[in-house]
Amino acid sequence: MAHQKTNHIFTKIAFKPLRTNLFNIVLLSIFLTIGSSKLYSQDITKKTPSIPSKTEVKKGKNNLNSSKEKIEESKSDTIKKDSIKPKKAFLEGKVRYKANNYTKIDQKKKHITLYDKAELYYQDVELKSGVILLDYEKNEVYAGRIKDSTGKYTQFPNFKQGANVIEPDSIRFNFKTKKAIIWNSRTDQGEFKVKAAITKKENDSVYFLRGARFSTSKEVDNPEYYFQTNKIKFVPGKKVVTGVTNLVIANVPTPIALPFAFFPMSKETSVSGILLPSYNDSNTRGFALQNGGYYFALSDHYDLTVLGDYYTNGSYGMRFESNYAKRYNFRGNMNIRFENLVTSERGYPDYSKQRIFNIQWSHSRDSKANPNSSFSASVNLGSSKYFKQSINQINIGSNLNNTMSSSVSYSRTFNGLGPQSRLSLTATHSQNTQTERIDMTLPTLQFSVDRIYPFVGKNGVKKGFFKNINLQYDLSGKNSITTTDSLFFKKKMFDDAKIGFQHSIPLSTNFKLFKYFSASSSMNYKEVWYTETINRNYDSNQGKVVDTKVKGFDAYRTYSFSSSVGTTIYGTFNFGSDKKIQAIRHVMRPSISYGYTPSFEKYYDTYAADGSGTMLKQYSRFEAGIYGAPGSANSNTLGFDLSNTFEAKVRDKDSTKTDPKKVMLLNNLNLSTSYDLNADGVKNLAWSPVRVSGGTQFFDKKMNVNFGATLDPYAIDNSGKRINVYNIDNGGSLFRMTSANMTLNYSISREKGKKKEDTSQTQRNGGREDDLFGRANLGNTKKSLFDEDEDKSKGDDALSEFFQSKLPWDMTFAYSLTYGNNNRENKIIGNSLMISVNADLSKKWKTGVSTGYDFVQKGVTYTQLRFERDLLSWRMDFNWSPFGTYANWGFFIGIKSGVLSDIKWDKRSTLSR
Repeated sequence: MAHQKTNHIFTKIAFKPLRTNLFNIVLLSIFLTIGSSKLYSQDITKKTPSIPSKTEVKKGKNNLNSSKEKIEESKSDTIKKDSIKPKKAFLEGKVRYKANNYTKIDQKKKHITLYDKAELYYQDVELKSGVILLDYEKNEVYAGRIKDSTGKYTQFPNFKQGANVIEPDSIRFNFKTKKAIIWNSRTDQGEFKVKAAITKKENDSVYFLRGARFSTSKEVDNPEYYFQTNKIKFVPGKKVVTGVTNLVIANVPTPIALPFAFFPMSKETSVSGILLPSYNDSNTRGFALQNGGYYFALSDHYDLTVLGDYYTNGSYGMRFESNYAKRYNFRGNMNIRFENLVTSERGYPDYSKQRIFNIQWSHSRDSKANPNSSFSASVNLGSSKYFKQSINQINIGSNLNNTMSSSVSYSRTFNGLGPQSRLSLTATHSQNTQTERIDMTLPTLQFSVDRIYPFVGKNGVKKGFFKNINLQYDLSGKNSITTTDSLFFKKKMFDDAKIGFQHSIPLSTNFKLFKYFSASSSMNYKEVWYTETINRNYDSNQGKVVDTKVKGFDAYRTYSFSSSVGTTIYGTFNFGSDKKIQAIRHVMRPSISYGYTPSFEKYYDTYAADGSGTMLKQYSRFEAGIYGAPGSANSNTLGFDLSNTFEAKVRDKDSTKTDPKKVMLLNNLNLSTSYDLNADGVKNLAWSPVRVSGGTQFFDKKMNVNFGATLDPYAIDNSGKRINVYNIDNGGSLFRMTSANMTLNYSISREKGKKKEDTSQTQRNGGREDDLFGRANLGNTKKSLFDEDEDKSKGDDALSEFFQSKLPWDMTFAYSLTYGNNNRENKIIGNSLMISVNADLSKKWKTGVSTGYDFVQKGVTYTQLRFERDLLSWRMDFNWSPFGTYANWGFFIGIKSGVLSDIKWDKRSTLSR
């Protein structure tokens, strides 16, 4: 025996069958090598240099001589052959091992013992433990834990083979058969954490477990819940099959049990499977099963989810959801939803039946895929009443939104020897869910050629009036459709389509005037093409004026001239470097513009308004076109614009900083109006209303304030019509405020730099980006109310999970005020406040509320209360809208893990439509 402390240097050993005499010499060599101050990595079948005794040397020589004579006899006999085949090595690779305390070799028992931080490596097997015993006669290895100085077990075995890792109390493993017996094993398999009293490893692909429990809890030894079973067959990367399985919560067995269970295991990111439905009931539609279906993992690039709802009165719904992506190329998702709604029972007076649908598509392309082209889509179209009447949606934000819009666009840039050109095709859709009006362009064509500077020399310098002269070409084409919800995608919708093309060639230049003024001048030529015009006349049979569509190509051409001059004026008010406000800087950008468009009366005709021919009125056959008709009178106007910004320099609160801090007082303050030079002073009013608008930010850019007002210099008569009398001459002020508005948005949070929450699911279901209209109640598919703080360090707040001295919270509120005085009504027509507050009551409790108040209608707006409890491996939330048209509640409790997402209880109230 040898008992010697060793260093952390690996020793390689390999076992092969040898003759008895030579084997003794080899074992002696190993003994001397291990006992030395250093361990050498070496094959034990090779002769290790050593210093044997004289007797051993003499015996060794005799044995070698005897072996030599036998070899020579074998060589001399060319007829006889050795029919005994040499035995194969029982180990197919080298074993490497090390230990921190000592390594002990027992030649009689054929044992090698490694103690304290022992490690052993063989092929794809890695074993780390407190103590390891290698039996190279039986080809087995044993590993177990050891006790520390306090008597506590430490250094539990860690057995790793390939990607499978097991952490038991002890293990017995056979190198040759690859079988193993494991006591109190602990292993991670995907999202599962499995612990078994006894585990038998049959081969590399099959494990049998007895007295096992599995859970998704982080604490495998003390989980808050687990599934208890006596028998498990486990195939790594493929499946887990169990016998009778019982759910245990807080170490208390529940009546929930299964005679057997099957869990598919896969290294793939997703696998196909059944989605279990949730139960619900409605007073108007009966009992229901909702959100049941099947998930198809079709490939690594796309998938498909098919979901359905069914009510006992015959109502049903189908949803098809698909996500697709190709790395560095594109990604997107598509949702198609259809519902057949039945209200009440056939034969009752309130019986009704209707079909609603909704189509959503989102697509984005990586700019790296093709820098010269792009394609994107954002589609949300369908029945106007879908989000209000859907049997599966209780996202109140979708009910409060009044519009649906879509856009699909493709663009390409052409780079050649000439100027760069761009082509884009865009299809748009806008739908008002209140009026059910739908406006679409299928599609809009845009083609443009970059500016050309014909007078610029080879040096490329653009300076002066002539060298800055440039021209470009723009083409715009539209197929415009205006229809209603009832005619959506029907033949009449396409019959009413309007098609037109507009060509534009602007010629412009810019230059400096008197060093401080910037001037520009331009001429613009337009040509408009239509495929359809109108013919207006009086129909005596109907007794009214009718428009008759005239099919065929027609066009009109116009030209115009415009010029502008402007400058920038800087003013600074210094208060002294010792003052808190050191200076205020005012920047003004005044500009005057002139525009002239001649009369194109040649494109106008007359018609008899009363059928007698005595009352003639003027019209243009291009009036119904999407680009309108040319003007019948010339336009000759002067425009005045003034923009302002105000910025202050204040002393920084940080005394170490010497430079003052810049604070924006007013981001913009704009005033604009125009004067008609053709106004005759009686019928035509020369001055247009003055439009004032502005905006600023407060509190470190957390509060945005925007305001606007319209000021009319003219008075109005008793009927509310503007008259050619200045308001000040009519006994009023200089300007009459006809309208004004102000919006204020403020978002604050106790935690600086808080990551913005992903609201894609809420927006996908018609909600807002923020939660002022509440949050979606989508069961286990929705994300948590707040971002989980799993990575936060445990500080003072960890003393108790029921109290936090530092309470995280965030608040968002929006205020809107609208004033109307167009016809002397002089009243506030809109005045509302909306607030959303979220707070962490403790490390495990989170709550939120969204509400508001309408000061004009004198009532509380939509209100939602939200509560969520983090139950470690489980999640519980409760949403409640206590009053209003959309009063409802929803309760959910379920396991967070996706593999057990069907273990849940999801109960929601239904809205009374």
